[in-house]
Amino acid sequence: MTADAFRKLALALPETEERAHMSHPDFRVAQKIFATLGYPKDGFAMVKLSLEDQHNFVQTYPTMFQPISGAWGRKGCTQVILSKATAAPVRLALGAAWRHHAPKSLL
Repeated sequence: MTADAFRKLALALPETEERAHMSHPDFRVAQKIFATLGYPKDGFAMVKLSLEDQHNFVQTYPTMFQPISGAWGRKGCTQVILSKATAAPVRLALGAAWRHHAPKSLL
């Protein structure tokens, strides 16, 4: 998966906007970041999942998803290895991250 493909999937979610945070493109719903590109470097992305979703994605797709190291990973931040990722699981992960951060009025 390319960074552009990840971006396209993220922006397809309702009321998502792209901004930047700490020099990385990020994707937000209702001002809340649910995904980023280029973290920790090019070729990677991050989705902010619930701990349960993080566990499920890492167990089901271990070559595509890994917890971010440290405290952020223990809070659900999950690395997406773009070179190994495919559209269907990434679409699911982005959707889960979006739902975790979207206001109830959008759900």
